Amino acid sequence: MKSILASRQLRLLCLLLVLLITAVGCLAWRWLHVPFMVAPANSANEIIFEVRSGDSLARTAYRLKRETGLQYPRLLINYARLTGLNNIKFGEFLLRPEQSPVSVLKTLVNGQVLHRSITFVEGTRVSDVLSLLKSERNLAADATELNVQNLASVFGIEQSNPEGWLFPDTYQFTRQTSAWTLLEQSHKRMRQVLEQEWQQRSPNLPYASPYEALIMASIIEKETGVASERERIAGVFVRRLQKGMRLQTDPTVIYGMGDSYRGDIKRKHLRQKTPYNTYVIKGLPPTPIALPGREAIVAALHPAPGRALYFVARGDGSHQFSETLAEHQAAVRRYQLRRAEDYRSAPNG
Repeated sequence: MKSILASRQLRLLCLLLVLLITAVGCLAWRWLHVPFMVAPANSANEIIFEVRSGDSLARTAYRLKRETGLQYPRLLINYARLTGLNNIKFGEFLLRPEQSPVSVLKTLVNGQVLHRSITFVEGTRVSDVLSLLKSERNLAADATELNVQNLASVFGIEQSNPEGWLFPDTYQFTRQTSAWTLLEQSHKRMRQVLEQEWQQRSPNLPYASPYEALIMASIIEKETGVASERERIAGVFVRRLQKGMRLQTDPTVIYGMGDSYRGDIKRKHLRQKTPYNTYVIKGLPPTPIALPGREAIVAALHPAPGRALYFVARGDGSHQFSETLAEHQAAVRRYQLRRAEDYRSAPNG
Protein backbone atom coordinates (compact mmCIF):
# COMPACT_ATOMS: atom_id res chain seq x y z
CA MET A 1 0.00 0.00 0.00
CA LYS A 2 2.82 2.39 0.89
CA SER A 3 4.62 1.58 -2.34
CA ILE A 4 1.48 2.37 -4.33
CA LEU A 5 1.11 5.68 -2.50
CA ALA A 6 4.76 6.50 -3.03
CA SER A 7 4.41 5.67 -6.71
CA ARG A 8 1.42 7.96 -7.04
CA GLN A 9 3.25 10.75 -5.25
CA LEU A 10 6.24 10.27 -7.54
CA ARG A 11 4.02 10.40 -10.62
CA LEU A 12 2.33 13.50 -9.26
CA LEU A 13 5.69 15.09 -8.55
CA CYS A 14 6.88 14.25 -12.03
CA LEU A 15 3.71 15.71 -13.48
CA LEU A 16 4.13 18.88 -11.46
CA LEU A 17 7.75 19.07 -12.55
CA VAL A 18 6.76 18.66 -16.20
CA LEU A 19 4.11 21.34 -15.82
CA LEU A 20 6.61 23.64 -14.13
CA ILE A 21 9.19 23.08 -16.83
CA THR A 22 6.54 23.60 -19.48
CA ALA A 23 5.35 26.79 -17.82
CA VAL A 24 8.89 28.10 -17.46
CA GLY A 25 9.61 27.12 -21.03
CA CYS A 26 6.51 28.92 -22.24
CA LEU A 27 7.43 32.01 -20.28
CA ALA A 28 11.00 31.88 -21.58
CA TRP A 29 9.79 31.40 -25.16
CA ARG A 30 7.37 34.28 -24.77
CA TRP A 31 10.08 36.54 -23.34
CA LEU A 32 12.51 35.61 -26.11
CA HIS A 33 10.09 36.11 -28.99
CA VAL A 34 7.57 38.72 -27.94
CA PRO A 35 8.49 42.34 -28.80
CA PHE A 36 9.80 44.45 -25.98
CA MET A 37 10.62 48.15 -25.75
CA VAL A 38 14.33 48.34 -26.43
CA ALA A 39 14.37 52.13 -26.05
CA PRO A 40 14.83 53.57 -22.57
CA ALA A 41 11.67 54.10 -20.52
CA ASN A 42 11.70 57.82 -21.25
CA SER A 43 11.83 57.31 -25.01
CA ALA A 44 9.58 55.57 -27.53
CA ASN A 45 12.11 55.91 -30.33
CA GLU A 46 14.55 53.44 -31.82
CA ILE A 47 18.03 53.62 -30.34
CA ILE A 48 21.55 53.15 -31.59
CA PHE A 49 23.45 50.45 -29.72
CA GLU A 50 27.17 49.92 -30.27
CA VAL A 51 28.94 46.61 -29.75
CA ARG A 52 32.51 47.63 -29.15
CA SER A 53 35.47 45.71 -30.48
CA GLY A 54 36.35 42.98 -27.96
CA ASP A 55 32.95 42.98 -26.21
CA SER A 56 31.85 39.47 -25.23
CA LEU A 57 28.33 38.09 -25.49
CA ALA A 58 27.86 38.35 -21.73
CA ARG A 59 29.13 41.92 -21.54
CA THR A 60 26.89 42.90 -24.44
CA ALA A 61 23.81 41.28 -22.86
CA TYR A 62 24.29 43.15 -19.59
CA ARG A 63 24.93 46.41 -21.47
CA LEU A 64 21.62 45.80 -23.27
CA LYS A 65 20.01 45.53 -19.86
CA ARG A 66 21.47 48.86 -18.72
CA GLU A 67 21.02 50.78 -21.94
CA THR A 68 17.83 49.36 -23.47
CA GLY A 69 15.83 47.92 -20.58
CA LEU A 70 16.39 44.28 -21.58
CA GLN A 71 15.31 41.91 -18.80
CA TYR A 72 16.90 38.58 -17.86
CA PRO A 73 20.20 38.95 -19.78
CA ARG A 74 21.37 35.57 -18.46
CA LEU A 75 18.46 33.87 -20.23
CA LEU A 76 19.47 35.51 -23.50
CA ILE A 77 23.09 34.42 -22.98
CA ASN A 78 22.05 30.79 -22.39
CA TYR A 79 19.71 30.84 -25.39
CA ALA A 80 22.49 32.22 -27.59
CA ARG A 81 24.91 29.49 -26.51
CA LEU A 82 22.35 26.68 -26.90
CA THR A 83 21.38 27.82 -30.41
CA GLY A 84 24.85 28.82 -31.60
CA LEU A 85 23.86 32.48 -31.91
CA ASN A 86 26.80 33.62 -29.83
CA ASN A 87 29.13 35.03 -32.47
CA ILE A 88 28.05 38.66 -32.28
CA LYS A 89 29.64 41.28 -34.53
CA PHE A 90 30.92 44.66 -33.46
CA GLY A 91 29.64 47.95 -34.81
CA GLU A 92 26.60 50.20 -34.46
CA PHE A 93 23.14 48.65 -34.62
CA LEU A 94 19.72 50.26 -34.92
CA LEU A 95 17.32 48.62 -32.44
CA ARG A 96 13.56 49.17 -32.66
CA PRO A 97 10.84 48.91 -30.00
CA GLU A 98 9.02 46.15 -31.89
CA GLN A 99 12.00 43.78 -31.78
CA SER A 100 12.10 40.74 -29.50
CA PRO A 101 15.24 39.68 -27.60
CA VAL A 102 15.84 36.93 -30.18
CA SER A 103 15.43 39.45 -33.01
CA VAL A 104 17.94 41.76 -31.35
CA LEU A 105 20.35 38.86 -30.93
CA LYS A 106 20.03 37.90 -34.61
CA THR A 107 20.63 41.52 -35.59
CA LEU A 108 23.92 41.49 -33.66
CA VAL A 109 24.96 38.07 -34.98
CA ASN A 110 24.11 38.80 -38.62
CA GLY A 111 26.11 42.03 -38.49
CA GLN A 112 23.24 44.23 -39.65
CA VAL A 113 25.21 47.33 -38.75
CA LEU A 114 23.80 50.82 -39.01
CA HIS A 115 24.63 52.64 -42.23
CA ARG A 116 24.79 56.42 -42.14
CA SER A 117 25.02 58.72 -45.12
CA ILE A 118 26.97 61.83 -46.04
CA THR A 119 26.45 64.04 -49.09
CA PHE A 120 29.08 65.84 -51.15
CA VAL A 121 27.10 68.67 -52.75
CA GLU A 122 27.45 69.77 -56.38
CA GLY A 123 29.21 73.10 -56.71
CA THR A 124 31.10 72.90 -53.42
CA ARG A 125 34.88 72.64 -53.26
CA VAL A 126 37.25 69.88 -52.24
CA SER A 127 38.10 71.90 -49.12
CA ASP A 128 34.39 71.94 -48.21
CA VAL A 129 34.25 68.15 -48.48
CA LEU A 130 37.31 67.76 -46.28
CA SER A 131 35.80 70.07 -43.66
CA LEU A 132 32.56 68.09 -43.78
CA LEU A 133 34.43 64.81 -43.22
CA LYS A 134 36.43 66.27 -40.36
CA SER A 135 33.22 67.33 -38.64
CA GLU A 136 31.61 63.87 -38.97
CA ARG A 137 32.16 62.24 -35.58
CA ASN A 138 30.89 58.84 -36.66
CA LEU A 139 33.78 58.18 -39.03
CA ALA A 140 36.79 56.20 -37.85
CA ALA A 141 39.94 58.11 -36.98
CA ASP A 142 42.36 58.53 -39.87
CA ALA A 143 46.10 58.04 -39.70
CA THR A 144 46.66 60.34 -42.70
CA GLU A 145 45.69 63.95 -42.17
CA LEU A 146 42.81 65.20 -44.27
CA ASN A 147 44.09 68.05 -46.39
CA VAL A 148 44.24 69.04 -50.04
CA GLN A 149 47.92 68.18 -50.44
CA ASN A 150 47.50 64.66 -49.07
CA LEU A 151 44.44 64.12 -51.25
CA ALA A 152 46.44 64.75 -54.41
CA SER A 153 49.28 62.56 -53.18
CA VAL A 154 47.22 59.60 -51.92
CA PHE A 155 45.22 59.26 -55.15
CA GLY A 156 48.05 60.06 -57.52
CA ILE A 157 46.32 63.12 -58.97
CA GLU A 158 48.62 64.79 -61.48
CA GLN A 159 47.59 68.29 -60.54
CA SER A 160 48.82 69.65 -57.21
CA ASN A 161 45.36 71.14 -56.76
CA PRO A 162 42.88 68.20 -56.76
CA GLU A 163 39.85 70.48 -57.15
CA GLY A 164 37.02 68.85 -59.07
CA TRP A 165 38.30 65.28 -58.72
CA LEU A 166 35.59 64.18 -56.24
CA PHE A 167 32.16 63.13 -57.47
CA PRO A 168 29.29 64.87 -55.64
CA ASP A 169 26.88 62.23 -54.39
CA THR A 170 25.51 60.62 -51.22
CA TYR A 171 27.78 57.96 -49.73
CA GLN A 172 26.98 55.30 -47.12
CA PHE A 173 29.28 54.49 -44.24
CA THR A 174 29.45 52.67 -40.91
CA ARG A 175 31.14 53.57 -37.65
CA GLN A 176 34.30 51.74 -38.76
CA THR A 177 34.55 53.54 -42.12
CA SER A 178 37.52 55.82 -42.71
CA ALA A 179 37.09 59.22 -44.33
CA TRP A 180 39.73 58.17 -46.83
CA THR A 181 37.52 55.24 -47.87
CA LEU A 182 34.75 57.68 -48.78
CA LEU A 183 37.19 59.94 -50.59
CA GLU A 184 38.50 56.98 -52.58
CA GLN A 185 34.96 56.00 -53.57
CA SER A 186 34.20 59.55 -54.64
CA HIS A 187 37.43 59.94 -56.61
CA LYS A 188 36.99 56.62 -58.44
CA ARG A 189 33.40 57.52 -59.20
CA MET A 190 34.44 60.83 -60.75
CA ARG A 191 37.04 59.15 -62.94
CA GLN A 192 34.49 56.55 -64.07
CA VAL A 193 31.77 59.10 -64.85
CA LEU A 194 34.16 61.41 -66.67
CA GLU A 195 35.55 58.57 -68.79
CA GLN A 196 32.06 57.24 -69.61
CA GLU A 197 30.78 60.63 -70.69
CA TRP A 198 33.98 61.51 -72.57
CA GLN A 199 33.52 58.43 -74.76
CA GLN A 200 30.07 59.70 -75.78
CA ARG A 201 30.99 63.36 -76.31
CA SER A 202 29.80 65.48 -79.19
CA PRO A 203 32.26 66.09 -82.05
CA ASN A 204 34.37 69.21 -82.58
CA LEU A 205 34.67 70.28 -78.95
CA PRO A 206 37.49 72.65 -77.95
CA TYR A 207 38.85 70.30 -75.24
CA ALA A 208 42.25 68.64 -75.51
CA SER A 209 41.46 66.13 -72.75
CA PRO A 210 38.73 64.87 -70.40
CA TYR A 211 40.30 67.05 -67.72
CA GLU A 212 39.55 70.20 -69.71
CA ALA A 213 35.95 69.02 -69.97
CA LEU A 214 35.94 68.61 -66.20
CA ILE A 215 37.13 72.20 -65.82
CA MET A 216 34.35 73.43 -68.08
CA ALA A 217 31.77 71.32 -66.23
CA SER A 218 32.78 72.93 -62.94
CA ILE A 219 32.22 76.40 -64.40
CA ILE A 220 28.81 75.37 -65.74
CA GLU A 221 27.94 73.95 -62.31
CA LYS A 222 28.71 77.28 -60.65
CA GLU A 223 27.01 79.44 -63.28
CA THR A 224 23.48 78.06 -63.00
CA GLY A 225 21.25 75.98 -60.79
CA VAL A 226 18.60 75.73 -63.52
CA ALA A 227 18.96 72.28 -65.05
CA SER A 228 17.39 73.25 -68.36
CA GLU A 229 20.02 75.97 -68.94
CA ARG A 230 23.17 73.90 -68.51
CA GLU A 231 23.52 72.92 -72.18
CA ARG A 232 22.78 76.50 -73.34
CA ILE A 233 25.41 77.94 -71.01
CA ALA A 234 27.85 75.26 -72.17
CA GLY A 235 27.09 76.33 -75.74
CA VAL A 236 27.95 79.96 -74.95
CA PHE A 237 31.27 79.04 -73.36
CA VAL A 238 32.21 76.57 -76.11
CA ARG A 239 31.51 79.13 -78.84
CA ARG A 240 33.57 81.75 -77.00
CA LEU A 241 36.50 79.33 -76.77
CA GLN A 242 36.18 78.46 -80.45
CA LYS A 243 36.20 82.17 -81.39
CA GLY A 244 39.17 82.95 -79.16
CA MET A 245 37.06 85.09 -76.82
CA ARG A 246 37.70 85.21 -73.08
CA LEU A 247 35.17 83.35 -70.97
CA GLN A 248 34.74 86.28 -68.56
CA THR A 249 32.82 84.35 -65.92
CA ASP A 250 32.56 85.51 -62.31
CA PRO A 251 32.83 82.13 -60.55
CA THR A 252 36.39 81.69 -61.81
CA VAL A 253 37.32 85.16 -60.54
CA ILE A 254 35.86 84.33 -57.14
CA TYR A 255 37.80 81.07 -56.99
CA GLY A 256 41.03 82.89 -57.83
CA MET A 257 40.39 85.41 -55.04
CA GLY A 258 40.50 82.62 -52.45
CA ASP A 259 39.92 83.72 -48.87
CA SER A 260 39.93 87.39 -49.85
CA TYR A 261 36.48 87.06 -51.42
CA ARG A 262 33.93 88.84 -49.21
CA GLY A 263 30.72 88.36 -51.16
CA ASP A 264 31.13 90.88 -53.97
CA ILE A 265 33.34 91.52 -56.99
CA LYS A 266 34.70 94.99 -57.72
CA ARG A 267 36.25 96.34 -60.88
CA LYS A 268 39.71 95.96 -59.42
CA HIS A 269 39.07 92.23 -58.98
CA LEU A 270 38.19 91.91 -62.67
CA ARG A 271 41.54 93.50 -63.57
CA GLN A 272 43.54 91.51 -61.04
CA LYS A 273 45.66 88.90 -62.77
CA THR A 274 45.29 85.44 -61.30
CA PRO A 275 45.44 82.06 -63.06
CA TYR A 276 41.66 81.88 -62.65
CA ASN A 277 40.60 85.36 -63.72
CA THR A 278 38.93 84.61 -67.05
CA TYR A 279 38.42 88.35 -67.65
CA VAL A 280 42.22 88.50 -68.04
CA ILE A 281 43.39 85.06 -69.18
CA LYS A 282 42.38 83.35 -72.39
CA GLY A 283 40.98 79.85 -72.45
CA LEU A 284 40.13 77.72 -69.45
CA PRO A 285 41.52 78.20 -65.93
CA PRO A 286 44.19 75.67 -64.88
CA THR A 287 41.88 73.49 -62.73
CA PRO A 288 38.20 73.03 -62.00
CA ILE A 289 36.70 75.51 -59.56
CA ALA A 290 34.19 73.17 -57.87
CA LEU A 291 32.78 69.66 -57.85
CA PRO A 292 30.61 69.25 -60.96
CA GLY A 293 27.74 66.76 -61.02
CA ARG A 294 27.10 64.37 -63.85
CA GLU A 295 24.56 66.69 -65.47
CA ALA A 296 27.13 69.49 -65.71
CA ILE A 297 29.68 67.07 -67.21
CA VAL A 298 27.11 65.94 -69.76
CA ALA A 299 26.35 69.58 -70.62
CA ALA A 300 30.04 70.38 -71.10
CA LEU A 301 30.33 67.46 -73.52
CA HIS A 302 27.00 68.09 -75.28
CA PRO A 303 26.62 71.88 -75.55
CA ALA A 304 23.42 73.17 -77.11
CA PRO A 305 23.76 74.56 -80.64
CA GLY A 306 23.01 78.20 -81.23
CA ARG A 307 24.58 81.63 -81.78
CA ALA A 308 24.39 83.17 -78.30
CA LEU A 309 27.71 84.46 -76.96
CA TYR A 310 26.45 86.20 -73.82
CA PHE A 311 24.07 85.66 -70.92
CA VAL A 312 23.00 87.66 -67.90
CA ALA A 313 21.04 86.71 -64.79
CA ARG A 314 17.40 87.74 -64.78
CA GLY A 315 17.23 87.73 -61.00
CA ASP A 316 14.95 84.70 -60.72
CA GLY A 317 17.64 82.07 -61.18
CA SER A 318 17.36 81.99 -64.97
CA HIS A 319 19.39 83.86 -67.61
CA GLN A 320 18.81 86.03 -70.65
CA PHE A 321 20.90 84.85 -73.63
CA SER A 322 22.09 87.23 -76.33
CA GLU A 323 23.84 86.86 -79.68
CA THR A 324 25.42 90.32 -79.90
CA LEU A 325 27.16 92.63 -77.48
CA ALA A 326 24.51 95.31 -78.04
CA GLU A 327 21.72 92.88 -77.15
CA HIS A 328 23.65 91.78 -74.10
CA GLN A 329 24.24 95.33 -72.90
CA ALA A 330 20.53 96.03 -73.27
CA ALA A 331 19.76 92.90 -71.23
CA VAL A 332 22.19 94.01 -68.55
CA ARG A 333 20.46 97.38 -68.29
CA ARG A 334 17.07 95.69 -68.13
CA TYR A 335 17.85 93.02 -65.56
CA GLN A 336 20.69 94.57 -63.62
CA LEU A 337 19.57 98.22 -63.52
CA ARG A 338 19.10 98.21 -59.75
CA ARG A 339 22.29 96.28 -59.11
CA ALA A 340 25.51 97.84 -57.88
CA GLU A 341 27.72 99.32 -60.55
CA ASP A 342 30.43 96.74 -60.00
CA TYR A 343 28.06 93.76 -60.25
CA ARG A 344 28.90 91.16 -62.89
CA SER A 345 26.72 88.08 -63.35
CA ALA A 346 27.79 86.60 -66.67
CA PRO A 347 30.33 86.83 -69.51
CA ASN A 348 30.79 90.23 -71.07
CA GLY A 349 32.27 91.11 -74.40
